[in-house]
Amino acid sequence: MKVAIVKLSAMGDIIHAMVALQYIKQNNPSLQIDWIVEQGFAKVLEGNPDINRILPINLKAIKKDKKMLLSQIKLLKAYAQNNYDLVIDAQGLLKSAITAKLLGKNRAGFSKSSIREGIASYAYSQKVDIAYDANTIDRNAKVMSEPLGITITPTMILNKKAFLYYEESAEIERYLREDKKNIIFVIGSTWESRNYPKEKFAAIANALEENVLIAWGSNEERTRADWIAKESKYVRVLPKINLNALKAVIGKSHLLIGNDTGPTHMAWGLNVPSITIFGPTPVNRVYETPINKVIKSSSKVDHYKLNKQDFSIREIEVESIVTLANGLLNA
Repeated sequence: MKVAIVKLSAMGDIIHAMVALQYIKQNNPSLQIDWIVEQGFAKVLEGNPDINRILPINLKAIKKDKKMLLSQIKLLKAYAQNNYDLVIDAQGLLKSAITAKLLGKNRAGFSKSSIREGIASYAYSQKVDIAYDANTIDRNAKVMSEPLGITITPTMILNKKAFLYYEESAEIERYLREDKKNIIFVIGSTWESRNYPKEKFAAIANALEENVLIAWGSNEERTRADWIAKESKYVRVLPKINLNALKAVIGKSHLLIGNDTGPTHMAWGLNVPSITIFGPTPVNRVYETPINKVIKSSSKVDHYKLNKQDFSIREIEVESIVTLANGLLNA
């Protein structure tokens, strides 16, 4: 049986969906699973033995160049020549539903009441019901497994094996130390209101007195990282690295502390201890485990209408994060 998974973006969403693969393949080892993904996130999937083929597309390019539309349709039609028995849209957006429709006739996805863009559900022959405000990882697991007649329970997810893989990366080795614990800070995100203050990140580094490395993805984040490094002798800023190197440095670290964003969720996928800092987004985007902790501001979050002007993350005390961090580092 050939199955195509459509989960185009973003990094955290892809990671939260990937956890289902190990249980799907355990149930049916002969299943062929191909994954259609935005090319910028393809390296997140690389190395996973439960994926047969990673098939990149570039729908984002269409926004800048409308001429790209025809080339992407042609590419998807070429992928459709693999003759998939089932196409699962684990994204639930109109663009992913159209992508699924171009890939095959038998399509599964979320029901109309289970997704933000309900019109997408009309593209599916099998519809999966789960509350829109349910845990994000549970939602991904159900939409990927139920159409295959498989049940993935929360207990199974809690007992997962690591599912992100990387090749050794020489460029990050010189930043790691053996005489101190290696801690990664992820200081950026897509909204400013999701960013924990740089002043408080510096204070955390000074309190922990370990080898703190900052990963960054934009010039703005690099500027913020440089500021933190000037405020703490324990901080070093990583160079611009690719997704493989990012997985490698996180995988070799003792702890990651970061905002609710993709690189932070890599720690969960790698079974590395982590603290995810939440402000305007819901904590049930993730699973809290003995090694993966969350800390949330006092604001209430509406799953159906996230408030980008909620800057309550700034209220979270440094001491509460330091206490969590010390507990994880000394466990």
